[in-house]
Amino acid sequence: MLKLEKMAIFSSLSREDALSVEAFFIRERRKKRETIFSEGDPPLWFYVVLEGKVKITKLSQEGKEIILEVIGPNDIFGGVAVVRDLPYPANAIAMEDCALLKVSREDLMAILKRFPAVTMAIFQNLGLRLQNSHESRKEIALEKVMARIASLLLKLGKSGKDTPQGLLLDTRLTKQEIADMVGTTVETSIRTMSALKKEGILEEKGGSILIKDVERLKEKTSL
Repeated sequence: MLKLEKMAIFSSLSREDALSVEAFFIRERRKKRETIFSEGDPPLWFYVVLEGKVKITKLSQEGKEIILEVIGPNDIFGGVAVVRDLPYPANAIAMEDCALLKVSREDLMAILKRFPAVTMAIFQNLGLRLQNSHESRKEIALEKVMARIASLLLKLGKSGKDTPQGLLLDTRLTKQEIADMVGTTVETSIRTMSALKKEGILEEKGGSILIKDVERLKEKTSL
């Protein structure tokens, strides 16, 4: 059972209304590195992540992948294009094996017409995402690499897991992906992460990142 009303954008729905909305959604699974949609594709589907992570990317003029955003469980993507009926402005790619929900644009618009509170929740979500996107671009333009990587790890840590050893990120990122997300080279990403590990702030465990000292990592954001 989906229980859409447990998700933030559908939290205004009663269980009865949520059940009626769930009937419009289709479940699907995507493999790691599988493209869900590409920039310029028609906006056929609105997506919700159930399990796994999806990265939203664009290609630079040099053909380099730039990661704009990482979408985690219970969050949405494809919303701006679907609501405005414009081509998808970026690519969506599974970062790991994913379980998704999708609803067609036609059915989504019917849902929004019937439930204005869901419309408001989606627009609030999209507005916050745009704000975060602008802040990320500002960080890339103005801050040093250490500060940008520290800020990125702290943002990812908001959905992490507290353990006796520290804050464990539930997103596995390669050094290349970290570099892409903060606008630097993979070599600089490796050096920066190594420096944080030498200082005892970070540790890598089985491919995952453990923040051992959150307060000291926060100090790095102001360097």
